[in-house]
Amino acid sequence: PKIDRYIEQGILIKLRKKILVEMPYVRKTVRHIKKILVGYDKDKFEKVFKDRWNIFEERPIRDVAELFIAMRKVVNSDPSRLGAVLGLAEKHKRLIVFYNFNYELDVLRSAGEMLDIPLAEWNGHKHEEIPDSDRWIYLVQYTAGAEGWNCTATDAMIFYSLNYSYKIFEQAQGRIDRLNTTYHDLYYYVLQSDSLIDKAILKALASKRSFNEKELVL
Repeated sequence: PKIDRYIEQGILIKLRKKILVEMPYVRKTVRHIKKILVGYDKDKFEKVFKDRWNIFEERPIRDVAELFIAMRKVVNSDPSRLGAVLGLAEKHKRLIVFYNFNYELDVLRSAGEMLDIPLAEWNGHKHEEIPDSDRWIYLVQYTAGAEGWNCTATDAMIFYSLNYSYKIFEQAQGRIDRLNTTYHDLYYYVLQSDSLIDKAILKALASKRSFNEKELVL
């Protein structure tokens, strides 16, 4: 069964106009999205992608889902990503860092120790408050923290790895883009490699749509 046609839509549109209240919103902030090129191990990536070999468990890859997980782990585990975070932490005293996976969190936790600054987390296990200090790093897992909280204490955010969802990507940016922020310029740093998977995700996000693994021809 499927819908053949719609009738008398004008009545519904008229009723909708009666109950909707226009709330004009003039954005006073300017978003500066800056892409930071990072590296990745091409040999490991090729072994996963072409040979279908799970280099983390030393066995053949079972299915497409596992293939993407392994490819992303190769790309997102590259040390150059942490190096980029450390460099940006020198430029911005307060940073929010969005990430996807637990292995990324393990790496990011070392940033606080290396820079000797406070570090807090918002994820499925911890909902810590943003540190009350002049310098800090706040680690946020996409699914847990893309909405439901706000921060007007900083003007900078890093996307340590890419998320498939355009909606989540946009909502994450909104965490610091609030009506009551004192900042005019907001800086978003997107860490990206030249890998096949990163380029495919970025292409989807640039088109304002979510990335679907089926779109990537394997």
